[in-house]
Amino acid sequence: MRNKYIESFEKAQIAEKNIPDFRAGDTLRVAVEIKEGDKKRVQNFEGVCIARRGEGTGETFMVRKIGANSVGVERIFPIFTDSIQEITVLRRGRVRRAKLFYLRERRGKAARIKELKKK
Repeated sequence: MRNKYIESFEKAQIAEKNIPDFRAGDTLRVAVEIKEGDKKRVQNFEGVCIARRGEGTGETFMVRKIGANSVGVERIFPIFTDSIQEITVLRRGRVRRAKLFYLRERRGKAARIKELKKK
């Protein structure tokens, strides 16, 4: 049982943020604001969403990309954080599970995800 005041505050937080509809298997571009000293800049992190977990303001999602020298890089982002400027869905993936942790062992063409066809 959650406190009704906390619930109403969380609903207000969720209402003001514009989050696109995405799920595991989708390719995302996450624009993250990075602070370096007194300067701020926006850096894009582009990869496949491999998991979503949690609910309400505590909800997070995990994005995996292949970085330099074919090294996999994963980041966990809270959905309702102020450091995320925008989330863009680039491709919709056709997958049959909610968590795609099996992609960690796959390399190259074996790690591809089929695209969801529009009807």
